[in-house]
Amino acid sequence: MSRIVYVNGEFLPEKDGKISIFDRGFLFADGVYEVTPIVNGKLVDYDAHMERLERSLKELKMAWPCTPAELRNVHEELVTRNDLKEGIIYMQVTRGNADRQFNFPKDAKSSLVAFTQVMALVDNANARTGVKIVTTPDLRWLRRDIKSVMLLAPVLGKQEAYEKGANEAWMVEDGKVTEGTSSNAYIVKDGKVITRPLSNRILAGCTRRALFRLAKEHGVQVEERAFSVDEALAADEAFLTSASQFVMPITEIDGHRVGGGQPGPVTRKLREIFLQEAQSV
Repeated sequence: MSRIVYVNGEFLPEKDGKISIFDRGFLFADGVYEVTPIVNGKLVDYDAHMERLERSLKELKMAWPCTPAELRNVHEELVTRNDLKEGIIYMQVTRGNADRQFNFPKDAKSSLVAFTQVMALVDNANARTGVKIVTTPDLRWLRRDIKSVMLLAPVLGKQEAYEKGANEAWMVEDGKVTEGTSSNAYIVKDGKVITRPLSNRILAGCTRRALFRLAKEHGVQVEERAFSVDEALAADEAFLTSASQFVMPITEIDGHRVGGGQPGPVTRKLREIFLQEAQSV
């Protein structure tokens, strides 16, 4: 069966979902996006994703394409129409359609598209074995706190990882790890989780935000500071977080085993408590 997608007010079969060649997201990457996990047919961390969407839109002086209530209805309707039990909803807002010019068009109306993807989020086989990552230079612009659709640098990093037999790439700037191409980055040393503090150089992950709260509730200490690749290689554990992978153990970095090549106890605990909450929504 074909998926049902959403394009500017209409639910359509995916083959009929089309945007204009003048859409500024297509021409300039002038848009933002969010990815909301779905577990047991329910939206996970939805409010956090919408708060981040609102911030991204504000930073780019971009108008909401609809009301927040209408946007939630779009998400819920996509879950229903596609009978989505587990996976994600991708949604994208652009500045809309206008003839090609760099400055903001005056009369363009923001465009909204959204679609579902089926994924194994809870019983992800990679979580049992851990994943391999590589490091790569961070080539991005300096407003990474905005969840922009301008993703060519992460695409290049992710492709490099795949070509080297890895699942993800950690981007490195000034000798320190910033984040993954589509995830936040963490190491564990002596039972303490270490991850880079929020700034314009990384994205404020919604899974990261939830993890901080859960870690505090369960007595896991988190230290916010930048760490080097050498620190990561010497760490007891490493992991990443994202909306589509939740808490994912890392067992190899640039061909070097981390933590004996097995998911560590802190990472396993954090994934377990995150899944407990996600499944109770």
